[in-house]
Amino acid sequence: MSSRKPFIVACIPAYNEEKTIAKVLLKTKKYVDKVIVCDDGSTDMTAEIAEALGAEVIRHEINMGKGAAIRSLFRKAREENADVIITLDADGQHDPDEIPILLNIMEQSGADIVVGSRFLTEEIAKKIPTYRYIGNRILTMVTSVEGILDTQSGFRIYSRRVIESIQPAEMGYAVDSEILYKASERGLKIVEVPVSVEYKVPKPSKKGPIFQALDVSLSMIKQLSIRHPLIFYGVPGFISLLIALISGLMLIHLFNLTRYFSLPLAMITIGFGILG
Repeated sequence: MSSRKPFIVACIPAYNEEKTIAKVLLKTKKYVDKVIVCDDGSTDMTAEIAEALGAEVIRHEINMGKGAAIRSLFRKAREENADVIITLDADGQHDPDEIPILLNIMEQSGADIVVGSRFLTEEIAKKIPTYRYIGNRILTMVTSVEGILDTQSGFRIYSRRVIESIQPAEMGYAVDSEILYKASERGLKIVEVPVSVEYKVPKPSKKGPIFQALDVSLSMIKQLSIRHPLIFYGVPGFISLLIALISGLMLIHLFNLTRYFSLPLAMITIGFGILG
């Protein structure tokens, strides 16, 4: 009795990638059953080139962000009853010829998510521009999930369990970390494998590293406030009330001794009391 061959779908978010999308699609098609591209409000020929090469294209009328593109791609993959989805960037940073490596790791390990990591080997990490390397390492520390070294990698493979149980909510770059957080909460297995990376592309990233860092960090703060509200709000609230109590007692003590009403102490007491 032979088992059914899994239906593998490549999901590619793209925004103004007409110079690289063709090469990425042609190489990707060799390893998957279907390619779906989310054209996230491009103003160039990205969508037309993708369609001409046989990809199904989801169009966003305006640029909504990577998270919105991934959400649309996940939704479409569910509709297609995909068993496995592969996500990779359309700018040529990832090598589609490494897709079989990730697929083999998923099959051998039984993982639900295989992350293509840029930081597992020093040889690969050296290819990353210094500012990107430092920025991504800081973001990884902030968004660490189960010891994964590259939480921002967009080159991944997801199992059907991930496709069915996780619907991304983040609109921007934080979507990659969000998916890992949700997978970890659901007890899904995540593994990491080294992949190559190529930054010599025709144009730089659409968003600067500072914007990306702020986007991801703010989103992770939001996720923390949702997951652990008592700690997130309770600890600073308690500290604020403690400061208000101490300054209030100092205000009363000073007034009893000197009959002087300290306006600065009163303002600190009221301000931190309200904040707490």
